[in-house]
Amino acid sequence: MLTGYHVSSLVVDRLSDRYRGQNTVDTCFYLDFTARKEQSVASILGSLLRQVVGGMEKAPEEITRALEEQKLANTGRGPQLPDIVKMLQTITSSLRTFICIDASDKCAVANRIKLLNSLQQILELSPHTRIFIIARPHVRPEIERRLPGRVISVPVEPNKNDITGYLRL
Repeated sequence: MLTGYHVSSLVVDRLSDRYRGQNTVDTCFYLDFTARKEQSVASILGSLLRQVVGGMEKAPEEITRALEEQKLANTGRGPQLPDIVKMLQTITSSLRTFICIDASDKCAVANRIKLLNSLQQILELSPHTRIFIIARPHVRPEIERRLPGRVISVPVEPNKNDITGYLRL
């Protein structure tokens, strides 16, 4: 039986294979219901930012400078959400980027709205960025509303054979 996790893993693997060596970055974040409190929008997008920067030979100077300024501020906090969004906009505006977010329905509603709004901000300045989001059907209208014109819905639903096979295991 294919779950959302399996589908997103297949998508990430396929993107990695297809665009290897082509100045393209693919990132992925798997939301976990049991870690809802730890998975703030800043931590989710921060993870994606680390993946993007980690896939580059050298981090852009403005990103390095922003992180250094944050460190010098010595607040004990990492970059805040607006800073992370701005950094992602900077990097992805000139780099083909694929962002995969699995199980967005596991995100607290308020955080999911912030996440989708942040992704919309990134897309506004990043014409070569593509976002792949997996969510249960009840979340799909919200995604389509927050990312208008940028969403193609592909329903992933188990079929009877998947369920029967699972029960026989």
